[in-house]
Amino acid sequence: MSPTTTGRQPGRHTGENASGKTGDTAGEHPAGVAGEQRSTGRSAGGKTGENRQTGENAGGEANEQRSTSRSAGGEAGENGRTAPDKASAPAGQHRAATATGEAAETISGGHLVAKALKAEGVDTIFTLCGGHIIDIYDGCVDEGISVIDVRHEQVAAHAADGYARITGRPGCAVVTAGPGTTDAVTGVANALRAESPMLLIGGQGALSQHKMGSLQDLPHVDMMTPITKFAATVPHTSRAADLVSMAFREAFAGAPGPSFLEIPRDVLDARVPAENARIPEPGRYRASTRNAGDPADVEKLADLLVHAKKPAVLLGSQVWTTRATEPATELVRTLNIPAYMNGAGRGTLPPGDPHHFQLSRRYAFDNADVIVIVGTPFDFRMGYGKRLSPDAKVVQIDLDYRTVGKNRDIDLGIVGDAGQILAAVADAASGRVDNGAVGRKPWLEELRAVEDKAKQKRLPQQHSDSNPIHPYRLVHEINEFLTEDSIYIGDGGDIVTFSGQVVQPKAPGHWMDPGPLGTLGVGVPFVLAAKHARPDQEVVALFGDGAFSLTGWDFETLVRFDLPFVGIVGNNSSMNQIRYGQAQKYGLARERVGNTLGDVPYDQFARMLGGYGEEVRDPADIAPALRRARESGKPSLINVWVDPDAYAPGTMNQTMYK
Repeated sequence: MSPTTTGRQPGRHTGENASGKTGDTAGEHPAGVAGEQRSTGRSAGGKTGENRQTGENAGGEANEQRSTSRSAGGEAGENGRTAPDKASAPAGQHRAATATGEAAETISGGHLVAKALKAEGVDTIFTLCGGHIIDIYDGCVDEGISVIDVRHEQVAAHAADGYARITGRPGCAVVTAGPGTTDAVTGVANALRAESPMLLIGGQGALSQHKMGSLQDLPHVDMMTPITKFAATVPHTSRAADLVSMAFREAFAGAPGPSFLEIPRDVLDARVPAENARIPEPGRYRASTRNAGDPADVEKLADLLVHAKKPAVLLGSQVWTTRATEPATELVRTLNIPAYMNGAGRGTLPPGDPHHFQLSRRYAFDNADVIVIVGTPFDFRMGYGKRLSPDAKVVQIDLDYRTVGKNRDIDLGIVGDAGQILAAVADAASGRVDNGAVGRKPWLEELRAVEDKAKQKRLPQQHSDSNPIHPYRLVHEINEFLTEDSIYIGDGGDIVTFSGQVVQPKAPGHWMDPGPLGTLGVGVPFVLAAKHARPDQEVVALFGDGAFSLTGWDFETLVRFDLPFVGIVGNNSSMNQIRYGQAQKYGLARERVGNTLGDVPYDQFARMLGGYGEEVRDPADIAPALRRARESGKPSLINVWVDPDAYAPGTMNQTMYK
């Protein structure tokens, strides 16, 4: 990368000299031997070169082993030898003469990375360009992997997270060194708390310049280690694919999560004999992580549920992560158990299903005799376990043994795959003469009455014609707008808290939110991932105006890649979730400190970038505007002005504000 560039300007990061030859700072020897002017090694002839893996030639000139170095005749030179036409070797590989004069295939680090990604089933990388990483692009082109380039590295990392959630395959983001990698930190941290399997690949300065202060050099691995399941440097070109496969193994061990690899520029660009590199074969380098739990504990859980009078189950994100929809549905229907869903577990049961409950959860957890928590930690969302009745038998099922029993004692803990365990429990209960299903009918009727009462209490606000628009009316209209195929994405604070009580996805995998890290700005990246992965499905996203502002410029990326979606901005010109807390703590005189935004017409922003935009001030206009956005076939933003003085119950109940 040229030190005069930022690493983000297309066409400038290879540092071409006046003759069009590629050298790191346009530093090339008259004889055509590529050198790097930042090196300390000087030959007897006064020529500066970098001695990277290839050694020095007889004339004292350091030969750099990169496919971009060309001889005077224009042919790619490697170790002073001339490479034949690329057609004589597989894509991304070249022929080079060996010591015995025989031809040997060579391959670059970037192409090894691409082959390892392909072996894992990765078909897309999300990236922002930089000179440290462009050989990966070259490899991806040869392997048929799509390269989606964005405007900010945080977007790339969030998109990789979102892609993993949608597809079940690991997402991958590729960013340059230094600020490119640090910009991606938030996306990686979000994936860690959300248990999303993704790989971030970051560039790094050349190994030969280690500790010399090379461009964009930072201790990436040290920074990434606390927020990943695996973080490492690729030490040699021949190890590039091997380290990628190792990162994927770790990403899927136990509860999934992110991995990080940094690849020094000389390691990535260098070429090695293909026979010296370990390239993992699909399906042969990592084992299945599906664990059905201890059979004895499965029997215990079956006994507990069969004899329970008032059981309840919470289906969390791991139900979707493990694709456990069918066994979860079979269990609750067979045993007649009310089910509550949170996170990515929303949509496991469709709206209207007799076992689908949403608004009576607190009542259920206060009165149940057996509570089964599947794939959800006892974190702040669960009151650290204190929101469960102390008299209930509590069972926790999780992929991560460290989560089971954390913050609250339990009666039974089972570590393993939610789908495998729930299927085994249903099977263990199926052979009973009486599984208790009929006797639980009064319990479900009791909960349904609580549920209906809560809905009736809220209906006036959902149908409110007030102006400014009440947020409940907005999210009600969105819920009515969703189809069976709509993927719903929530990105915001207070406005998305409103939607959590009203919006009900119609199918599993159709709800996306940041997860327990509470990261704002995931919306546009998640739209990018979801629409690219599922082009035939509709994507609907609700943004808070503050949340959209964080990553909204990548709306242009959606336009550029022709990825239409229906976007809604609930605009109250405030970071309202924080504003409420300040008003409660410090009074109305100080409620507006540091949380008030400008009145931004996001509909105009959308049109400026080539999308579709509308402004809505009257609640009667919400539904027609949503339909027009759908029909536009473009990325869209419907800017809905909502009441800034209406707060979601979830916001008002946050303990940090009390």
